[in-house]
Amino acid sequence: MSLPSASILGVGSYAPSRVLTNTDLEKMVDTTDEWILSRTGIRERRMAAEGEHTSDLALHAARAALNRAGVTPQELDLILVATCTPDMIFPSAACFLQAKLEAVHAGAVDMNAACCGFLYALSAGSQFVRAGSCKKVLVVGAEKLSTIVDWQDRNTCVLFGDAAGAVVLGAGDNPAEGVRSFFLGADGRHSEILRLPGGGSCHPASAETLEKRMHYLQMSGKEVFKLAVTAMQRAAQKALDQAGMTPADIACVIPHQANMRIVSALGDKLGLPEDKIFVNLDRYGNTSAASIPVALDEAVQMGRVKKGDNILMVAFGGGLTWAGSVITL
Repeated sequence: MSLPSASILGVGSYAPSRVLTNTDLEKMVDTTDEWILSRTGIRERRMAAEGEHTSDLALHAARAALNRAGVTPQELDLILVATCTPDMIFPSAACFLQAKLEAVHAGAVDMNAACCGFLYALSAGSQFVRAGSCKKVLVVGAEKLSTIVDWQDRNTCVLFGDAAGAVVLGAGDNPAEGVRSFFLGADGRHSEILRLPGGGSCHPASAETLEKRMHYLQMSGKEVFKLAVTAMQRAAQKALDQAGMTPADIACVIPHQANMRIVSALGDKLGLPEDKIFVNLDRYGNTSAASIPVALDEAVQMGRVKKGDNILMVAFGGGLTWAGSVITL
């Protein structure tokens, strides 16, 4: 007897209402709109309101996905939240989300693979569905990166934003739909080029960690760029191979929205035309684990992808981690 497929039953996303433009940032740090746009492709990003937590962002995206899937929170067996900015170290953002949804029958856990978190969580959720241990799984990527950005560092504060995206997975009987493949990779030897060093067991909060600004995101941009393109190309190719597909079979590529230069270089490496690559980076910036599900939802709502289309998703993030996945709507 063949295993069921892990079908995509519904997608949803949420972005806070406050918009922070490049012009706004010119008043905060030594930068310009032209500098930011030419180097990143970002024009604006969204900022969560005071008192609006990661689980709140996740709640809006989850409700949208559940409504479109026609699934109630009480039908959920498992909630996976991909985030590197949880409400607090514990309880998990997933537990807070579970309570807000009143998903009383669902287990709940966070997954942290930085910008690759959503694809890591999607791969895990799909396996629970395919194994038959869960009938309905909610997978969310949610980030409130504004809380860990160093607003004195002009090289990093211009990059990031807040948002959340979600999908509902369920068992299907068509092997040619749903999550078709995934490839996960990591190399912890490069952990120092993208990290948040303060607040964990290595560097618990202290006067010293505050003085050294260790509770803010730190990134070596040039090193990240060098590794990102190669790793994402490899993850994309592995995911295609496992799905038995080539780039020609893909209707749309949804890359992690980190930097337009990285996205363009990836497209060149894969030999894909620009019109096959979905980009919303200019409006949201880098939203880490939220970037792919937000872009997926927008692509669906805009009609860029439709039922039966093959979609390649690929990401790269702190860890270092990388991941690729092919889904068929």
